[in-house]
Amino acid sequence: MSSTITYTVTGMSCGHCESSVSKELSALTGVTEVAADAKTGTVTVSSAAPLDDDQIRAAVDEAGYELVGRSV
Repeated sequence: MSSTITYTVTGMSCGHCESSVSKELSALTGVTEVAADAKTGTVTVSSAAPLDDDQIRAAVDEAGYELVGRSV
């Protein structure tokens, strides 16, 4: 059962930011695709199975940014 969720992330302002967040999230087990967009402040994560929001938050924190929550 695949899952795709978009999250709001604060602090991203450039391509390097997008790359840092994408790298950390891509390292999570089961993640199949990550699309970070600094302009909108969002990160879309696709995975083979649903991921725990705490895992996403920890990866975003590790990259140096803040996960605000899920985008609507």
